[in-house]
Amino acid sequence: MRLLHTMLRVGDLDRSVRFYTEVLGMRLLRRTDRPEQKYSLAFVGYDDEDKTAVLELTYNYGVGSYEMGTAYGHIAIAVPDAYRACEGVKLRGGTVTREAGPVKGGTTVIAFVEDPDGYKIELIQRD
Repeated sequence: MRLLHTMLRVGDLDRSVRFYTEVLGMRLLRRTDRPEQKYSLAFVGYDDEDKTAVLELTYNYGVGSYEMGTAYGHIAIAVPDAYRACEGVKLRGGTVTREAGPVKGGTTVIAFVEDPDGYKIELIQRD
Protein backbone atom coordinates (compact mmCIF):
# COMPACT_ATOMS: atom_id res chain seq x y z
CA MET A 1 0.00 0.00 0.00
CA ARG A 2 1.02 3.59 -0.61
CA LEU A 3 -0.46 7.00 0.15
CA LEU A 4 -1.54 8.53 -3.19
CA HIS A 5 -2.88 12.00 -2.49
CA THR A 6 -4.58 14.35 -0.08
CA MET A 7 -7.57 16.33 -1.33
CA LEU A 8 -8.15 19.95 -0.35
CA ARG A 9 -11.28 21.86 -1.34
CA VAL A 10 -10.33 25.33 -2.58
CA GLY A 11 -12.28 28.49 -3.34
CA ASP A 12 -10.31 29.50 -6.46
CA LEU A 13 -8.44 26.78 -8.34
CA ASP A 14 -6.15 29.07 -10.33
CA ARG A 15 -5.16 31.01 -7.17
CA SER A 16 -4.38 27.77 -5.35
CA VAL A 17 -2.39 26.31 -8.26
CA ARG A 18 -0.34 29.54 -8.38
CA PHE A 19 0.36 29.31 -4.64
CA TYR A 20 1.47 25.68 -4.66
CA THR A 21 3.54 26.04 -7.84
CA GLU A 22 4.95 29.56 -7.56
CA VAL A 23 5.26 29.95 -3.78
CA LEU A 24 5.98 26.36 -2.67
CA GLY A 25 7.68 25.16 -5.86
CA MET A 26 5.43 22.21 -6.73
CA ARG A 27 4.59 21.28 -10.31
CA LEU A 28 1.14 21.16 -11.83
CA LEU A 29 0.90 17.48 -12.71
CA ARG A 30 -2.54 17.40 -14.30
CA ARG A 31 -5.81 19.25 -14.39
CA THR A 32 -9.32 17.97 -15.06
CA ASP A 33 -12.48 20.01 -15.63
CA ARG A 34 -15.84 18.32 -15.15
CA PRO A 35 -18.44 20.97 -16.09
CA GLU A 36 -21.34 18.50 -16.12
CA GLN A 37 -20.52 17.52 -12.54
CA LYS A 38 -19.64 21.16 -11.64
CA TYR A 39 -16.12 20.69 -10.34
CA SER A 40 -12.49 20.97 -11.44
CA LEU A 41 -9.37 19.22 -10.13
CA ALA A 42 -5.69 20.05 -10.19
CA PHE A 43 -2.99 17.69 -8.95
CA VAL A 44 0.24 19.30 -7.72
CA GLY A 45 3.38 17.82 -6.24
CA TYR A 46 7.15 17.68 -6.14
CA ASP A 47 7.39 14.54 -8.25
CA ASP A 48 5.19 12.36 -10.42
CA GLU A 49 2.19 10.62 -8.88
CA ASP A 50 3.67 7.18 -9.47
CA LYS A 51 6.63 8.13 -7.23
CA THR A 52 5.19 10.16 -4.36
CA ALA A 53 2.02 11.41 -2.70
CA VAL A 54 0.59 14.63 -4.15
CA LEU A 55 -2.16 17.15 -3.43
CA GLU A 56 -5.49 17.09 -5.21
CA LEU A 57 -6.98 20.60 -5.26
CA THR A 58 -10.74 20.46 -5.81
CA TYR A 59 -12.86 23.44 -6.85
CA ASN A 60 -16.63 22.94 -6.64
CA TYR A 61 -18.33 25.44 -8.93
CA GLY A 62 -19.87 28.36 -7.06
CA VAL A 63 -18.18 27.66 -3.70
CA GLY A 64 -15.73 30.44 -2.81
CA SER A 65 -14.68 29.33 0.65
CA TYR A 66 -14.94 26.55 3.21
CA GLU A 67 -14.92 26.33 6.99
CA MET A 68 -11.75 24.65 8.23
CA GLY A 69 -13.40 22.64 10.96
CA THR A 70 -11.64 21.43 14.07
CA ALA A 71 -10.31 18.11 12.78
CA TYR A 72 -7.93 19.39 10.09
CA GLY A 73 -4.35 19.94 11.21
CA HIS A 74 -1.77 20.63 8.51
CA ILE A 75 0.27 19.31 5.61
CA ALA A 76 4.00 18.80 6.28
CA ILE A 77 6.77 19.41 3.75
CA ALA A 78 10.48 18.64 4.28
CA VAL A 79 12.82 21.52 3.40
CA PRO A 80 16.63 21.70 3.61
CA ASP A 81 16.56 25.10 5.39
CA ALA A 82 13.36 26.31 7.07
CA TYR A 83 14.72 29.84 7.56
CA ARG A 84 15.48 30.27 3.85
CA ALA A 85 12.20 28.59 2.90
CA CYS A 86 10.27 31.18 4.94
CA GLU A 87 12.14 34.02 3.28
CA GLY A 88 11.35 32.53 -0.13
CA VAL A 89 7.65 32.15 0.74
CA LYS A 90 7.48 35.80 1.81
CA LEU A 91 9.36 37.01 -1.28
CA ARG A 92 6.85 35.19 -3.50
CA GLY A 93 3.86 36.70 -1.70
CA GLY A 94 3.04 33.87 0.70
CA THR A 95 2.14 34.18 4.37
CA VAL A 96 4.35 32.80 7.14
CA THR A 97 2.30 32.24 10.29
CA ARG A 98 5.12 30.85 12.45
CA GLU A 99 8.69 31.85 11.68
CA ALA A 100 11.35 29.16 11.51
CA GLY A 101 12.75 27.99 14.81
CA PRO A 102 13.07 24.95 17.06
CA VAL A 103 9.88 23.12 17.98
CA LYS A 104 8.90 23.67 21.62
CA GLY A 105 10.76 21.21 23.80
CA GLY A 106 12.95 19.93 20.95
CA THR A 107 15.58 20.78 18.40
CA THR A 108 13.81 20.13 15.08
CA VAL A 109 13.46 23.41 13.18
CA ILE A 110 9.95 24.02 11.87
CA ALA A 111 7.86 26.87 10.43
CA PHE A 112 4.26 27.26 9.32
CA VAL A 113 2.86 28.94 6.24
CA GLU A 114 -0.72 29.34 5.12
CA ASP A 115 -2.21 28.82 1.67
CA PRO A 116 -4.81 31.22 0.16
CA ASP A 117 -7.68 29.15 1.59
CA GLY A 118 -6.25 29.12 5.10
CA TYR A 119 -4.77 25.60 5.09
CA LYS A 120 -1.70 25.33 7.31
CA ILE A 121 1.52 23.89 5.89
CA GLU A 122 4.36 22.91 8.20
CA LEU A 123 7.89 23.25 6.86
CA ILE A 124 10.19 20.77 8.63
CA GLN A 125 13.93 21.24 8.23
CA ARG A 126 15.58 18.00 7.11
CA ASP A 127 19.08 17.40 5.76
